[in-house]
Amino acid sequence: MELTQIIAQLHTMKDPHAVQGMARYGINPHNNLGISVNRLRVLGKQIGINHDLALRLWDTGIHDARLLACFIDDPTLLTSKQMDAWAQDFDSWDICDQSCTSLFDKSPLAWKKIFKWADSNQEFVKRGAFSLLAGLAVHDKQASDSRFLRCIPLIKNHVTDDRNYVKKGVNWALRNIGKRNQFLNKKMIHLSKEILLQDSRSARWIARDALRELTTNKVQKRFEKKGKKGKRMVRD
Repeated sequence: MELTQIIAQLHTMKDPHAVQGMARYGINPHNNLGISVNRLRVLGKQIGINHDLALRLWDTGIHDARLLACFIDDPTLLTSKQMDAWAQDFDSWDICDQSCTSLFDKSPLAWKKIFKWADSNQEFVKRGAFSLLAGLAVHDKQASDSRFLRCIPLIKNHVTDDRNYVKKGVNWALRNIGKRNQFLNKKMIHLSKEILLQDSRSARWIARDALRELTTNKVQKRFEKKGKKGKRMVRD
């Protein structure tokens, strides 16, 4: 499909009422056609992977086109310059999170961007650092535990940032790391208890919310099942 065809199709899919609803959840209504992520993913599968087209879709500045770009871009062709440029364009949490957890976290450049973007003063760029970390905790199956442990100082250094989308990003990363395996679960529970002692409302909120999830029976039983499955496989 050509760019003009795709843009025309996006306009046939627009939903002005959805834009209003999205705005209530903090999604930027500017240049937003109100198309759901699920519908955009379906369209993305129809189009297929196309790096050049993804770049052109992003450059339109249309909210929905940028989301679609995340779903059709080729992570193997991402450059550091592109990732930084797109991060500078983040103007909404959903664009930030889809870029980071549907595309950027598949790139070998992702780990370096975490530490670079975390130092940004821009709310959504900084959130991008922790969205990336949250995405890698789920999607990077080859990453060692030590890679995540090296991110502990990063989390501790930024838990006091009380900007809404930053603190939620830090919390998300902490929780996802803590759900990766039993070893990291114990480490993140310990870290959360340390953070809870900080004289910061943001830090205490992050810690309490993380502890609430990481200590649940649901999470702990998942590790028990994995442990039993592993023992059966060793015996077999």
